[in-house]
Amino acid sequence: MAETPLADIFVEMADTLVDDFDVIEFLHVLTERCVELLGVSAAGLLLTDQRDTLQLVAASSERTRLLELFQLQTDQGPCLDCFRTGQPVSVADLTRTTARWPRFTAAAAEVGFAAVHALPMRLRSEVIGALNLFDVRPGALDEDKLRIGQALADVATIGLLQHRAIHRRDILTEQLQTALNSRVLIEQAKGVLAERLQVDVGQAFAILRDGARSRNRRLSELSQAIVDGSEQLAPGPVTHRSG
Repeated sequence: MAETPLADIFVEMADTLVDDFDVIEFLHVLTERCVELLGVSAAGLLLTDQRDTLQLVAASSERTRLLELFQLQTDQGPCLDCFRTGQPVSVADLTRTTARWPRFTAAAAEVGFAAVHALPMRLRSEVIGALNLFDVRPGALDEDKLRIGQALADVATIGLLQHRAIHRRDILTEQLQTALNSRVLIEQAKGVLAERLQVDVGQAFAILRDGARSRNRRLSELSQAIVDGSEQLAPGPVTHRSG
């Protein structure tokens, strides 16, 4: 089902959560591992902010990021329904759901997605977001893959909630808000790099992530330096999927 053994991926996720982890990087890794493990085309992740409003925090590709943002802007789509009900929403053929989510269905078709499977980020009654799997081919995701996807979502949810409990009661809200603020900074840095290096925004994000890893820096910290001009990045071979 995937080149990387399932056990190794769960160990990687658990190890990432042990120390003072970079939330944005952790959640991007989660979306990438979902694509790798489950054989879907892309993945995105929505989390709630301080006002219990859903926000996009990670996506495995640029077109996924744009589609997730469109869902939030239009307030319709399977991922939003998943978050609101706390239940999985699986759509094997989006062409059959035009009446339910007309604007989302049209937008998904425009970027080439034919199926979507949304899994809740939930622990008991608390729902903090949704993990969304997209495919360019219509068809159901088999039960084993859905279980693995939900297990990955559960690991991430427990890790985020446990991190709150270890420090203080409101740490998750603060941490998620910091992640959302960081995301704005990262988007600005992507734009700066895309313009400066004459690459598309997906390539710009991959260059930014490689730069952060090679310097052992947080994405938000390096993004700030890129935006204010105190650091430069050169184009080069990249090893990560764009976001």
